[in-house]
Amino acid sequence: MPPASHTAVTCALLALGTSVGALALWIGLPLPFLLGPLIAAGLVATLLPHRLPDGYGFPPWLRLGFIAVIGLMIGAQVSPALFANVSRLALSLGALTAVTLGAHALNYAIFRGLGRYDRATAFYAATPGGLFESIALGDEAGADLPRLMLQQFLRVIVVVTALPVGLSLWLGEAVGSAGGMTLATTTAGWEDLPILVAAAAAGLILARLLRLPAGQITGPIAIAAMLSLSGVLDLALPQWLVNLAQIVVGTALGMRFNGLGRRLILRGIGLSLLSVGAMLILAGLAAAALIPLTDEPLDVLLISFAPGGVTEMALVALSLEANPAFVTLHHVYRILLTVTGLSLSASWLRRRL
Repeated sequence: MPPASHTAVTCALLALGTSVGALALWIGLPLPFLLGPLIAAGLVATLLPHRLPDGYGFPPWLRLGFIAVIGLMIGAQVSPALFANVSRLALSLGALTAVTLGAHALNYAIFRGLGRYDRATAFYAATPGGLFESIALGDEAGADLPRLMLQQFLRVIVVVTALPVGLSLWLGEAVGSAGGMTLATTTAGWEDLPILVAAAAAGLILARLLRLPAGQITGPIAIAAMLSLSGVLDLALPQWLVNLAQIVVGTALGMRFNGLGRRLILRGIGLSLLSVGAMLILAGLAAAALIPLTDEPLDVLLISFAPGGVTEMALVALSLEANPAFVTLHHVYRILLTVTGLSLSASWLRRRL
């Protein structure tokens, strides 16, 4: 059980994140209840780390629980129409394979050539998916762990920050939740909570049993999708729960900066901006080429190909009223592709690097 001081800090961070999220909503920032807490917690972690208790870390069980809630939101949007056009899915997944391999090569060139990282650090920091798997395998290969962790976390954070903001500027108006959009159910009430808790728990258990990639979100997605496709139950999520899930996940992401030096963070941010910019250009080119072949809009394809985390990019899709199931399917595939490739080549890479 965590000390009382750790619990108090967690409560204070969530209260701060809620306040900044409300301010971000008033300003019109996309994903206000995700980006607002992320920025607030990130500033605390980098500017005021001495104010945090020794050994403090944002509770992983709390983040896990609310990631499961996000999974339920996504899975509830799954319908038979998603799988109606198998040839369209084959085209987009094939393009995603090429984008993933190209992004890894581009990132390696940036981190090795401009960042002057050693080969192991550059290789594992360059992976456009499989955040925790890349860190674990990179550590085994002798990579510089602080730099590797920083680049992998920054990849997710920069994408989830830049993409919705860029789409808002491109469209010339607030999008997603900042524009009043929501996928919450207005009729949902407190009586729906036991069902949601049971579904989330079942999803986490399923993920552990099947060892699903990104299981904290893919397991609940699978349970909610099965309920939705079978017609047994339509999960109803209240707006306050949707907002709270984003606040918790955003705060947890921001606290990833805790313990890292400012100079290291600033250098990492510069490299990450170059890396993410290159990957988004590659994703944008692939998305533009696929528009006439798949009949999907540019924003949906771009979000599907963007190298963010499954949870965070699913939130972007939810906020922008893109098809969250279509987007999540592509991100799970990207992670599987990356992790499978790293796992198969791990022993060869350790010898070479």
